[in-house]
Amino acid sequence: MSMDKINVAIVGLGFGAEFIPIYQQHPHTNMYAICQRTESKLNEIGDAFGVEKRYTDIADLLNDPLVDAVHINSPIHLHAEHSIASLKAGKHTACTVPMATTVDECEAIIKAQQDSGKKYMMMETVVYSREFLYVRQLRDAGKLGKIQFLRAAHHQEMAGWPGYWEGLPPMYYATHVVSPCLAMAQADAEYVSCFGSGRIDENLIEKYGSPFAIETAHIKLHNSDLSAEVSRSLFNTARQYIESFDVYGSKMSYEWPLIEHTQPVVHTGEEPENVTVPDFAHLLPEEIQHFTTKGVYGEEEQHLSFIQGAGHGGSHPHLANEFIRSIVEDDDPFPNVKQSANWTCVGILAHESAMQGGKIIPLPAFTLSS
Repeated sequence: MSMDKINVAIVGLGFGAEFIPIYQQHPHTNMYAICQRTESKLNEIGDAFGVEKRYTDIADLLNDPLVDAVHINSPIHLHAEHSIASLKAGKHTACTVPMATTVDECEAIIKAQQDSGKKYMMMETVVYSREFLYVRQLRDAGKLGKIQFLRAAHHQEMAGWPGYWEGLPPMYYATHVVSPCLAMAQADAEYVSCFGSGRIDENLIEKYGSPFAIETAHIKLHNSDLSAEVSRSLFNTARQYIESFDVYGSKMSYEWPLIEHTQPVVHTGEEPENVTVPDFAHLLPEEIQHFTTKGVYGEEEQHLSFIQGAGHGGSHPHLANEFIRSIVEDDDPFPNVKQSANWTCVGILAHESAMQGGKIIPLPAFTLSS
């Protein structure tokens, strides 16, 4: 690793391109290389952002000794394969959600991280959104009192997205609802029970064998008196996009608005109060603070992931900074590899539970922090 700058490589340049200028302007990083299977897309992005080192094959990128850290944004079914290869190549590794699509893959990533001694971080946007940071601030100041219950919902119509999304079990992509509940409670999931509801189009069922339009799970938290409820839909459900969480405390409760781009509500008694959630750019290095409120392409051309959900709540620079901070300070990132596995396995096992009529399924011990 360079004495001055960490050489970062980004794999996958759809959503991944959102992070290029963040790493270019971060004080501790050099945006060293990009990787994209389609050469024309690779060169288009490379030319647009002035990144000279370019790869069409991740294996070639991982063989480059100058690469220190890899940020993976490949399709879901490749997350585990690419993360394991990156860690085995001795690279610090960040990966977009979910960590993997099977419990065995999550365990293999943990082993690869432990064997390599390198950092692994699942880049979960919600726990760095301004909304989550605001409620965390309320929690840490004692304003919520004792947290009594947590709930989250993520409804998003995925028709027209790349083919690997078609018919995906809703809970396979559940980290956006699982993570705020577990992170706010500062606890791991111990076991889960989930029900499926409704039915998607027959042609969508074929790919994964999952019939459900909506999956709703209850999560029992480990070493805690708390439980959480999460729900998820991907197809054939009429609902405006929403990525939400609610936190109910003994002194104050926070509820996400039913309609996106309207104000959330806090309750301290009989009269609810609309609140304006502040930005938390001040927590970041000055050079990248401006990325909490805008995408990288300008107003006319933004990735759909940024348009929907208000730019992931300004989380992108926070995620990049946390990954780099963990390397610079030789500290665990948040979420670390076990937390990432716990959050991801909740969704995997929730779908398994739904297919078995709500059976209670424990989280594997290797995902528990203690």
